[in-house]
Amino acid sequence: MDRKKLVNQSIDYIMQHLDEDLSLDIVAAQFYVSRFHFSRIFKEETGESVYAFIKRCRVDQSAVDIKLNPTKSIADIGLDYGYSSSNYSTVFRKRHNVSPAVFKKSIMSHSMSVPFTPKRVVPFKTEEEYAAHIGIQKIDDLFLIYERFIGSYADIEKNWYQFLDKYKGFLKENTILAERFFNDPAITDSSQCICDICMTAELECGLNNVMWMKGGKWIVYHFSGEIRDIYETLQGVFSVWLPQSGFKMARQYGLNIYRSIDRDNHSVVMDLCIPIQ
Repeated sequence: MDRKKLVNQSIDYIMQHLDEDLSLDIVAAQFYVSRFHFSRIFKEETGESVYAFIKRCRVDQSAVDIKLNPTKSIADIGLDYGYSSSNYSTVFRKRHNVSPAVFKKSIMSHSMSVPFTPKRVVPFKTEEEYAAHIGIQKIDDLFLIYERFIGSYADIEKNWYQFLDKYKGFLKENTILAERFFNDPAITDSSQCICDICMTAELECGLNNVMWMKGGKWIVYHFSGEIRDIYETLQGVFSVWLPQSGFKMARQYGLNIYRSIDRDNHSVVMDLCIPIQ
């Protein structure tokens, strides 16, 4: 298997099993490669050891869980990721410089600053205002050409234009453009955020950087506006609407599907999609 594809698939596996037993040996065995070979390739491609990546992602995902499950105890969330109460507080504080309890109290429900432009503080809408744009849809499995980017989500617009120029020969009238985002940039350091930029393709496209994305039932927020406003809209849906909705995320990523893109005015029409159980 191509080394980049191996690392990408191993990241996918890790992200979907963060609340299960994970180790270098377990992940390497999943892809039938030696632990030494896999460890070296993973570190070269990501800059992190497998152990450090798993530990960081677990703590960051636990912070997302605190955000999405305000009635669940911090101790229970820590246990979900294999930590005793005291150990969880220690590793959380080491990662985020605050205890889980202080982090929970700091979660904003009315407004927040934008990490890409820290001086910009944006107000959230009400739960009812978000609900007016939300529906539940079934999305089919998608066969995708994709490229994975690890870095600031502020660079997504630039990365998209490069991606579209690179794969313009595969664009058709019915092509779907989408992106998978694995991290909350209000929690994960901007340099470590993972995003897959994708487009649907024919099975016979002949490329190596392809994958199937499983469909299912999704919450869909219909967005129309400037690209710079996508972040605050997603944060509002996750911080205000989702915790009160009764729905639970089914996977550790979200999906944005683009319906139209206006390069000149930096605006889009898109569906912001959250997989649910």
